[in-house]
Amino acid sequence: MPMFRLTLLSLAAVALCGQGAEAGCRTIVGSADMVTTDLAKFMANAALKNAIEAHGLKPSGEIKLTCREDTFTTYCKASRPACN
Repeated sequence: MPMFRLTLLSLAAVALCGQGAEAGCRTIVGSADMVTTDLAKFMANAALKNAIEAHGLKPSGEIKLTCREDTFTTYCKASRPACN
């Protein structure tokens, strides 16, 4: 149970500024480190959605999801362009 609590605390949402195809666009990233792959995917997508909403942006384009399985956890990162 302590490992599960530690992984829940590692949930993060990060906004990265990148060059978008349109002016005022950037790539937003949400990530999660969880005990199962399905949970990590779900939480990474939720963090991405929350980060886009927190910046008052509108999603644009497809979500890119990458995951890396470690010994006890799975780390997933979801990214998507978002514009003003």
